[in-house]
Amino acid sequence: MDRRNKPSALAATKAAPPQARVDLVGDRVTAVLPTTGESVEVLLTGATVLSWKGLKNDTLAERLWLSDGAILDGTKPVRGGIPVVFPVFGQSPADVATAKLPQHGLARTSRWDFLGKSESEGSGSPGSSVTLDFGLSAASANPALSALWPFDFTLLYRVTLEPGSLRTSIVITNAGDKAFDFHVLLHTYLKVDDITSTTVSGLGETEYSDKVEGFKTKTQAAGDIAFTGETDRVYKPAKGAEQAITVSSAGAPVYGVTRDNLADVVVWNPWSEKVHSVGDFAPKEGYRNMLCIEPGSVSSWQTLEPNEAFEGAQLLTLL
Repeated sequence: MDRRNKPSALAATKAAPPQARVDLVGDRVTAVLPTTGESVEVLLTGATVLSWKGLKNDTLAERLWLSDGAILDGTKPVRGGIPVVFPVFGQSPADVATAKLPQHGLARTSRWDFLGKSESEGSGSPGSSVTLDFGLSAASANPALSALWPFDFTLLYRVTLEPGSLRTSIVITNAGDKAFDFHVLLHTYLKVDDITSTTVSGLGETEYSDKVEGFKTKTQAAGDIAFTGETDRVYKPAKGAEQAITVSSAGAPVYGVTRDNLADVVVWNPWSEKVHSVGDFAPKEGYRNMLCIEPGSVSSWQTLEPNEAFEGAQLLTLL
């Protein structure tokens, strides 16, 4: 029997798009994209990116090199991944404000705060991008180190994972009433198949400081950089951050590195002899499978006046 005023069928509820899974367990934050299974893992000590598993040609694999001997309990800087260098690169002369700080400063050995995550569609469907935010200030930094460099600062570090890429950006703000000078660098350890067949393009005919030869100033020959021994160079590309870099293996492009407001590039591999002086580098043969391409601002000091901010970033792309 037909009913009068028969109710209409309920409209189907549209399912919510899949969200990236973000977990905070102990002192590690992990994010996984639901669309591809790609992931990033960040240690709160130093806000150090420990792992980036990226997808290329249907292959999900680790893209960052991490030493088997890396210390992950916060007592030492992490050997590998992407440590954050601030406010000094290397060590300073005695007459510079950062002179009392250990090599590479205080950010990489301080415990950062996890500020949360955000998601967007990125370059693909909903849930295909996730950003993790981390913060550090003079008040929350390692007190033994911040006492050696008495300036008021805040750092905001953002780690954004998208299919086939990883972006890390940093905002440095002078929160005090005194100007300060600083260096900043993203100490990225890329994983490579074999350093002897790895080349870098984009830095040809560029001036650099050769740390292996006592900071001697040289000019890179035209063409690609190949590796046959210890390499520790600070490149100063004439086009600054506009100059893109490509890392290739046996002639095939593997990584693209683009920079935003980070004009310098450090290229480092310790090779077979120097590696034995690096205690937490393991296995010692691991130098064959890593190459540091480190965007930064380290060839000269940046100055921040009170209430001013500096922002820089790198984008790592699978090619």
